[in-house]
Amino acid sequence: MTIADIKKQATDKMAKSVETLRVNLTHVRTGRAHVGILDAIKVDYYGSDVPVNQVANVTLADARTIAVQPYEKKMVQVVEKAIRDSDLGVNPATSGDMIRIPMPALTEQRRKELAKLVHREGEDAKVAIRNIRRDAIQHLKDLLKEGDVGEDQEKRAQEEVQKMTDKATADIDRLVAEKEKDLMAV
Repeated sequence: MTIADIKKQATDKMAKSVETLRVNLTHVRTGRAHVGILDAIKVDYYGSDVPVNQVANVTLADARTIAVQPYEKKMVQVVEKAIRDSDLGVNPATSGDMIRIPMPALTEQRRKELAKLVHREGEDAKVAIRNIRRDAIQHLKDLLKEGDVGEDQEKRAQEEVQKMTDKATADIDRLVAEKEKDLMAV
């Protein structure tokens, strides 16, 4: 493995960690409605667990209401039950074959709890980034021990890995700050 391989691998893993955080934060509910919060909900569709958006058309009816229209009439009750049983704290209402999900405004206490959850997710992502940095630096030290690279090259590569780590950490901080701002907006 070369220095370039180690840096490329670390960059890819850090980018995946940041993207995972971005996806995880979309599942945290803010006061406004968005269709991404239903992505984590699975329904039983002919014996397999399938995301809601694969058995129904999910759209925004307005700023505080999500409209879900299952493709099959018999899936209406199944989808409604899955949404009601989820941990989103919403109460869907069915009219015909359309399910409407009003998003209630968050209380101040719930906003603070969700902000703590967002910070915890951010810290978990930072721990993952630091572990990736540690592994990359260990690989660089192994290359130095084997005599494949010189001390200057190894030192320079470690500094570049640290810069990549700093950038990924800054991205995580930015994502957490944006989500917290969304949460605290009334």
